[in-house]
Parts: sequence; C-alpha cells; structure tokens
Amino acid sequence: MNFDFTKHNIGNTDRMIRAIVGAALIVAAFLSGSWLAGLIGAVLLGTAYFRFCPAYGLFDFSSDKDAPPVSK
Repeated sequence: MNFDFTKHNIGNTDRMIRAIVGAALIVAAFLSGSWLAGLIGAVLLGTAYFRFCPAYGLFDFSSDKDAPPVSK
C-alpha cells in the first residue's frame, strides 16, 4: 500500500477522463435528482483535481508515466 498523497498516481489522460465523466455525472444528478450519481461525480472530480486515487494507492498502481515507479 502506498498512500502518499504528495505523489501523483493519476496521469493526464486518466485525469481528463475523470474530470469529464465526473462533471457529466454531476449534471445528470441535477437533472435526474440522483444523489448517488452526484456523489460519484464529486469523487471523480476530486481525484482528478488532486491527481491521487486511493484505489490506485491500495494496489500500488500509477497511470502517471512521468512519476517514478512505485516502490514495494
């Protein structure tokens, strides 16, 4: 497990996909009234903003190609 929040583990492509899907889910939540979609969208936007995904840290994975390899 690697939960160092100062090291990014989300790459640029992954970040853009998370931001677009997160924003779309928040808009869908406002239109349909589904709070769950809004919550998932907020989590996706948060992980895109901070460039850190706790699930990636749990499995020692990184989609950021510029970051140094994750040490085990």
